[in-house]
Amino acid sequence: MSTTALLIIDMQNDYFTGGKFTLSGIDAAAKNARSVLDLFRAQQLPIVHVHHEFASKEAPFFVPESEGAKIHETLLPQDGEQRVLKHEVNSFKGTELESILRSQAITDLVIVGAMSHMCIDAVVRAAKDLGFNNTVIHDACATLDLEFNGISVPAEQVHATQMAALAFAYAKVISTEELLLT
Repeated sequence: MSTTALLIIDMQNDYFTGGKFTLSGIDAAAKNARSVLDLFRAQQLPIVHVHHEFASKEAPFFVPESEGAKIHETLLPQDGEQRVLKHEVNSFKGTELESILRSQAITDLVIVGAMSHMCIDAVVRAAKDLGFNNTVIHDACATLDLEFNGISVPAEQVHATQMAALAFAYAKVISTEELLLT
């Protein structure tokens, strides 16, 4: 039994072109996430698809049971792959994610998805606090431009800053190619 699982976080239609909250670089991130997913499937390793729905039908995106809240077609779960529905930024909060991982004796997580500065950050930090070893595939994650105090921050800088922070103390941060070569 493998002790490593893949977590695919919030790769949902609203983040893609035509969705309500399109992310910068989401297509490239999804392509890389698919390569990681294919690797895990080929090796028959555990896979958990996490998707977010807000509690309200008036939510700005990820409206419950909407087309935008559905997992993107390029990363749809297959039979036997776990699915976790969350309503918070942190994928562990109020979900069965930890119990799913513990029941399979998982100790190591490979993490891909969106958004780098929100749900990826939250799940990586929470997982580390719970004792998991984390590897984040930086080019299989995406985010968007932000603004703070009148300063525009391009998505590439948001992403790089977040990956640098996670690499400092919470995760090994590598590329898809590095993972595929190991």
